[in-house]
Amino acid sequence: MRPTVKPAIANFSSGPCAKRPGYDVSALQLNTLGRSHRSALGKKALGLACTETARLLGLPEGYRVAVVPGSDTGAIEMAMWSLLGPRGVDVLEWESFSAGWVTDIVKQLKLPDVNVIRADYGDLPDLSKVNFNNDVVFVWNGTTSGVKVPDGNWIPADRAGLTLCDATSAVFAMDMPWDKLDVVTYSWQKVLGGEGAHGMLILSPRAAARLESYSPPWPMPKVFRMKSGGKINEGLFKGETINTPSMLCVADYLDALQWVDSLGGASGTIARSEANLKVIADFVAANDWISFLAKDPATRSNTSVCLSVKLPEDQVKAMVKLLETEGVAFDIGSYKDAPAGLRIWCGATVQTADLQALMPWLTWAYQQVQTKAAA
Repeated sequence: MRPTVKPAIANFSSGPCAKRPGYDVSALQLNTLGRSHRSALGKKALGLACTETARLLGLPEGYRVAVVPGSDTGAIEMAMWSLLGPRGVDVLEWESFSAGWVTDIVKQLKLPDVNVIRADYGDLPDLSKVNFNNDVVFVWNGTTSGVKVPDGNWIPADRAGLTLCDATSAVFAMDMPWDKLDVVTYSWQKVLGGEGAHGMLILSPRAAARLESYSPPWPMPKVFRMKSGGKINEGLFKGETINTPSMLCVADYLDALQWVDSLGGASGTIARSEANLKVIADFVAANDWISFLAKDPATRSNTSVCLSVKLPEDQVKAMVKLLETEGVAFDIGSYKDAPAGLRIWCGATVQTADLQALMPWLTWAYQQVQTKAAA
């Protein structure tokens, strides 16, 4: 039977993600528009984006937060180009974006001592093989595979190298062991449903010390420069951005942070995301034609939930198209480099009721595609 109830909001894209519940652009504080980002007003707003991020995430004392250009990609590239080189590098690869960081480290930076630890889509690399005398680069959550690291227990407190973590689809949705992470990057358009183009860079005191003690041998593009005269540009971590940000996007981010605060902080957004994952987990448990791409339940992402469907690739794509045509699920096809399937965003801005309404439509679309193929 064709379901009768549709999701109120059918935006399940893995980025840009759905706006927060109750979002109204007219409610944004827009007094910064038309003003310089270097004005007292502009710097106050940007500084607030840094300090409120630190407060709501519960960052340890001494951790620095900056707004940087180029989304999460810009933030992690800035970190790799500025910090890698003094030690060997272990880099974990198990999906598309982590593969991109391998390419940058091996083919762009051309570092000589690199150990790549790989796994296929659906699996996690063997974390016991990581050498923490080296610097370690990894994603916390594989956005294109739906596989995350389960916790930070595999990272030693007494590591010699730095840990550089691309956590764009994890921050504000997963419990991050901040004391185990020296660099963390993310972007506004993921878990908080913010706007694109801006990245967030978080540095531990250990990372800051490396930044001041080490100068890479390669030329440093202006948008990556975090030092001046051999010292950290502290203004960068107080809202004095390297290039001109969108103050409209900053206002949108501050609105999202206020929403997080209303939920009790990051614990509130984590709980919402985990409740969303449970809706899909219960559905998968009741239907043998659909399964998680992540083989180990402990590594299942609670944001970018990737699913395999027992259909040929062309029929999976037909199923995705049918759901879009019906207006019940937009942008849920798997990432272009990933195995054919579904990718349903379950971050905190998605309403659990919308996911509950979507599940019967998945069954309906699956049956419709099967029937058409058999005719």
